[in-house]
Amino acid sequence: MRSRRDFIKKTALIAAGMASAPALLRAGAPPPVLGHNHKRYQLNRAWGKQDFSRYPVNDCHEMVLDKKGRIFLLTNETRNNILIYDRSGKILDSWGHEYPGAHGLSIFEENGTEFLFICDTERRQVFKTTLDGRVLLTLDYPKEAGIYAKKEDFTPTETAIAPNGDIYIADGYGKDYILQFNAKGEFIRYFGGKGSAAQHLNNAHGICVDHRSPAGPTLIVSSRQQHCFKRYSMEGVFLGEIPVPGAWVCRPVIRGEYLYAAVLQSHSNAWQQSGFVTILDKNDRVVSNVGGSTPAYHEGRAQEMYQTVRAFQYPHDVCVDADENLYVCQWNSGKVYPYQLSPV
Repeated sequence: MRSRRDFIKKTALIAAGMASAPALLRAGAPPPVLGHNHKRYQLNRAWGKQDFSRYPVNDCHEMVLDKKGRIFLLTNETRNNILIYDRSGKILDSWGHEYPGAHGLSIFEENGTEFLFICDTERRQVFKTTLDGRVLLTLDYPKEAGIYAKKEDFTPTETAIAPNGDIYIADGYGKDYILQFNAKGEFIRYFGGKGSAAQHLNNAHGICVDHRSPAGPTLIVSSRQQHCFKRYSMEGVFLGEIPVPGAWVCRPVIRGEYLYAAVLQSHSNAWQQSGFVTILDKNDRVVSNVGGSTPAYHEGRAQEMYQTVRAFQYPHDVCVDADENLYVCQWNSGKVYPYQLSPV
């Protein structure tokens, strides 16, 4: 009897494990529809694919959209750090050979002209460039802040630019500080940093300026290993936390009333190609997990999220165009080009 009970118990555990395992997308099957509620999408994995000998990629880290509708992809492949796509997936141009640690990419319009900000984790610097790659400003670690003993302590992963031109750098692979500079590159302040208090961060991987509130802009920072976003005033005062349990969130991206973020992986299935995309509304509630579990709340708290469909491996960023198409690029995922997801 005991051996039979053990057999039944083991069989039940295996069945439960199989039920919770991500569904696999089969070659030749119709394009799947992913997501929940009013944020559902059809996946197109072929959208960004190119001739690798002509336009190679390595890790595809981030994407931004300019006001002409062109999509800029940042990769740490130094044969072409930047690939510029049109919305059909055609390559319009490429440039960049000097960014071996190309990681963060932001775009900002200043007096009618758009500029890029590139974070390089190997060079440990941030660069402001024109859209065709000319460097206008280089930011190093702020010696005057007194928080870095040497350059190697500083590993910037992302930037966000305030309406007045102030530059906020997330030191996401370094000491987890948020560093504020003015538009000229002069250091102003730091906040965040590693620690156990509410205002501290753990893997401050991404940052953005949130303009959705009538009260004025705030900063949202991803604290990836804490599975949350944290909100700060533009002066660095901690305002609150947005939990996304189980989700290793990359940078927050605001489009319209919604926050979009690539989830590098599910905490419950770490380092097993378990990423997805999450979408939150203006009230900081998860409304859709693209390739992930159905959003659920219990007594006002979000329940753990995880991958349910293996549409992605390690998504690293999401870009949203004017028609609400999503473009997702990935890290450490077999040198794949970006995917497109069209709303349905």
